[in-house]
Amino acid sequence: MSDVTGVDLAPILLVLGDEELLATRAVTEAVAKARSVDPQVDVREYQAGALAVGEIAEMLSPSLFGGRRVLVLRSAQDARKDLVGALLDYARNPDPDVQLVVLHVGGGKGKAFADGLRAAGATVVPAAKLKGHRERVAFVREEIRRGGGRCTDDAAEALIAAVGTDLRELAAACSQLIADTDGRIGADTVARYYRGRVEVSGFTVADATMIGDVPAALEALRWALHVGVDPVPIADALADGIRTVARVAAAGRGDPYQLASTLGMPAWKIKNAQQRARGWTPEGLVEAMRVAAECNAAVKGGADDRGYALEKAVFSVAAARRGSAR
Repeated sequence: MSDVTGVDLAPILLVLGDEELLATRAVTEAVAKARSVDPQVDVREYQAGALAVGEIAEMLSPSLFGGRRVLVLRSAQDARKDLVGALLDYARNPDPDVQLVVLHVGGGKGKAFADGLRAAGATVVPAAKLKGHRERVAFVREEIRRGGGRCTDDAAEALIAAVGTDLRELAAACSQLIADTDGRIGADTVARYYRGRVEVSGFTVADATMIGDVPAALEALRWALHVGVDPVPIADALADGIRTVARVAAAGRGDPYQLASTLGMPAWKIKNAQQRARGWTPEGLVEAMRVAAECNAAVKGGADDRGYALEKAVFSVAAARRGSAR
C-alpha cells in the first residue's frame, strides 16, 4: 500500500486504479498537504469526459492572484484525444505552483493517457482494488499502523472475516478498534469486540459447531436471532462450513498455499478448515452435509420455527462429529 505523504506535492499526480477508497484518500491527502503549504490553495475539480480542450488554457494558466492550485481531473480514462494531447504537452513542462491530480481507473480504456503521464514523470499512486487475501491483511495492518496501533496477522484475518472485504468498512472498523482499545490489537481483541455482531453471527455459529462447541454455537445462534439476523444466511454459513471442511479433508494434509489453486479457495480458509477437520471422519461429514441440507430446506421452506430448525442442526452436526470420534 502506497502512502502519498511526501510525494503529493509533485506537479503531476496520477492516481491509478478503481478502488474508490484509495483514490479518494489520495486526493484528500494531496489537498491536505497542499493546504499545509498554502492554506489559501485553490482547489478545483473537473470531469475529464466533460472538459473541452479549449478550457485547458484557463484551467492551467497562472492565477491573477498567485498562490498554489490543485486541479483534480476525475475519470481520466474518458478524456478525448485532443484533451489528452493538450494535457500531455502540459505534463512535459508543468507549472510548479499547480498540482494536477489525475484519477484513472486503469485498464485498457484511455491507457495511452496514463502511460503518457507516467512517461512525462508523473508520480503514480496505486489505487487498484485489492484482490488477494494477503493484500487485504496487509491493508488492515497498515490501517492500524497509520492510526498509531499494532496489529497481528491473526487479528487482521479475524477482522476481515468479521467485517468483509469492502475497504471502506475495513478502514472504519480499524479506526473504531483503535479508538476503543489501547491500539494493541490481537485476534482476541477482534473476537471480543465483534462477539454477537450481525456480520459474524452465521460464521460464528458454523465455526463453533464444526469444532463441537455446542454451548458457544447456541449462544451465538440465539444472540443472532435475538438481534434480528435472518436465519437463511446462518443456515448458509453452516452448510458452507461443512462443505469447506469436507473438501479440505478430502484433499489431505498438504500445504495450504499449495492446495489453494487446486481447491480454488484462499490459503487462510484452507488452514482454518484443516484445523476444524480434526476429529471428523468422512462418514461423519456425509451425515453433517445431510443435516445441513435438511436445515436449509426447513429454513428456506418457511418452517414454522426456523430458529428451532437451526438449533436442531447444531445438535445434529455436533452429534455427527462425536460419532466420528468413536
